[in-house]
Amino acid sequence: MTMTSPVDREAAIALLQERIRDVPGHPNPDVVFKDITPLLADPVAFGQLVDLLADVCVRLGATKIVGVEARGFILGAPVAVRTGVGFVPARKAGKLPGPTLSRPYDLAYGSGVMELKDDALAAHDRVLVIDDVLASGGTAEAVICLIRSTGATVAGLAVLLELGFLDGRARLEQALAGAAVHTLITV
Repeated sequence: MTMTSPVDREAAIALLQERIRDVPGHPNPDVVFKDITPLLADPVAFGQLVDLLADVCVRLGATKIVGVEARGFILGAPVAVRTGVGFVPARKAGKLPGPTLSRPYDLAYGSGVMELKDDALAAHDRVLVIDDVLASGGTAEAVICLIRSTGATVAGLAVLLELGFLDGRARLEQALAGAAVHTLITV
């Protein structure tokens, strides 16, 4: 596993917060969407985000990263490259070819089904799940349950943003079974 370069955590998080834009009324009138595209467009901010998440990966001894569709792909893939571990996409139903494992989930404003390739993980894998936002916890819970069904160990969940008022962390306690949630910014 490759070591990451040291980052001034406080300064990096302040930069990340500056680059996240609120978009009221998206995808419905009751939601304030957290837009990370300005952060992704800034190579310094994006690089520091990757460094912070890579540090979590290294500390947890992860051997694989599961990125949650779609922004978890954007964040998780460079972390996997930076740390020298494998990357596995967790996708919405019907997006992966061949045999898959599936699990339904509920969101604050909808529902769906998450899938993993049935051979993507092995019992010896330690998996860090990466996503952009922890909201109500439904998607993360489904992905964590899928990972556990393979026999792999969930090392933890790392997110850029946690919407604390939706209490997703509490929903995940049983699914995580002692693994921690690592949040960079809580709103």
